Amino acid sequence: MTDDIVDSPVAWVAEHIRRYADTDGRDGGELHGNDILLLTTRGRRTGTRRRTALIYGRDGDRHLLVASDGGSPRHPAWYLNLAADPAVELQVGADRFAGTARTASGAERDRLWRLMAERFPRYDAYQEVAGREIPLVVVERA
Repeated sequence: MTDDIVDSPVAWVAEHIRRYADTDGRDGGELHGNDILLLTTRGRRTGTRRRTALIYGRDGDRHLLVASDGGSPRHPAWYLNLAADPAVELQVGADRFAGTARTASGAERDRLWRLMAERFPRYDAYQEVAGREIPLVVVERA
């Protein structure tokens, strides 16, 4: 795609994204012991491509994302965007690829949630305070 990408409006996240993108993840591919990827979604109202940095996990070839927004009672914008248009782009290190996102449910969500909470234990605390079921997103290569 040739249209511009808008990075997170949060200054430190935008700086992290730029470092990651500029170095193919050598700077920014890990944060506080967590593996990080870049997710690009298409804005559900504007159509603008929006990019953010997220902790991720793996389940085989699939990438896992947790739409926790730090335990906020509202879903993060990136999740609302991919719920409206599941065609996403990921950058994992130097690997950039198109993917299709979906929200896990039922027993699959339970199993994948345990995987992600082992990776980042704060997810369980976020779930306790969010007042919503925090979506667990599965991204597969398109």
